[in-house]
Amino acid sequence: MRGILLTLTLMLALAVPANALDIQAPEAPKDAAELMGEEADSFGEGLWNVIKAALSSLDGSFREAMGVCLGAAAAVLLCSLLREVSTHFSSRAVELACTVAVAGLLLEPSSSLISLGLDTAVELSEYGKLLLPVMTGAMAAQGGVTASTALYAGTALFDSLLSTLLSKLMRPMLFLFLALAIGNSALKEDLLGKMKDFIQWGMGWVLKIVLYLFSGYMAVTGVVSGSADAAAVRAAKTAISTAVPVVGGMLSDASETVLVTAGTLGSAAGVYGILAVLAIFAGPAVRIGVQYLMLKGVGALCTAFDGGGAAGLIGDFSSAMGLVLAMVSTQTMMLMISTMCLMKGVG
Repeated sequence: MRGILLTLTLMLALAVPANALDIQAPEAPKDAAELMGEEADSFGEGLWNVIKAALSSLDGSFREAMGVCLGAAAAVLLCSLLREVSTHFSSRAVELACTVAVAGLLLEPSSSLISLGLDTAVELSEYGKLLLPVMTGAMAAQGGVTASTALYAGTALFDSLLSTLLSKLMRPMLFLFLALAIGNSALKEDLLGKMKDFIQWGMGWVLKIVLYLFSGYMAVTGVVSGSADAAAVRAAKTAISTAVPVVGGMLSDASETVLVTAGTLGSAAGVYGILAVLAIFAGPAVRIGVQYLMLKGVGALCTAFDGGGAAGLIGDFSSAMGLVLAMVSTQTMMLMISTMCLMKGVG
């Protein structure tokens, strides 16, 4: 396997001209290209264009999330009032009706955002399959054949692993998590609640383990320390801590790394590639992130007047959105770290 990858890398290197820094990155997908706007003169300007374009969709995402969340809050409030004043309905019947109402309001938009997030992860993976061979060939042409081969092999392996986990395991587990959350809210079964919590814990740890293994691979092969500066090392280390919101401060720390690394490089292809990755991530992340925050806030608010489990169900839907955001963030971060290491090798 290593011999095949080395041969492919050498073929890429032979196909890259001597002035490898003038190579062209693959064109970004249509939606991402619209976020990137016109060609920027610097990485900072390009990043600002992506941020502005992503924030411009914030109003629509906020109104969409607000409508869903206000409906869920109104259902919880109505059921709470009915529970207090009505003598014709049992508390259990009201609780069941409230669960059905909240689930009916939140299930469709949540399912849509889950599909959006996982489709974005697939789109990131597909773009990485175009970008990384170009950067690998450029690095090999500069003499870094062994390092570029190791980096490309590791990235391809972990990208394939993560893509398989997201499509074959995480997608059904997310819907099972929501099904258990609805069942727990309706039936008040402790077993369902424990199963729900275990699945949530398991999905978070699967993402963390993939990042641990990815960072460990780069450290063992010397890719991070040998072909990237201290900022890239810091990115690999922060990748194993917590990102938004399951795998932690990964995105905030890595954003500094991107600015530091890209600001010192002359690889136009690598800079364009990182901006394209961020543009692919930004639009869906805004929609999912707004929904996550709104559901979290509404769930906390509903606990003030809901004595049942409907407020907890809203919180569970928020947790599902957080898991989706963490999955897309993990895919994005792995691709960005690999691209930055290859950029430094070319530089």
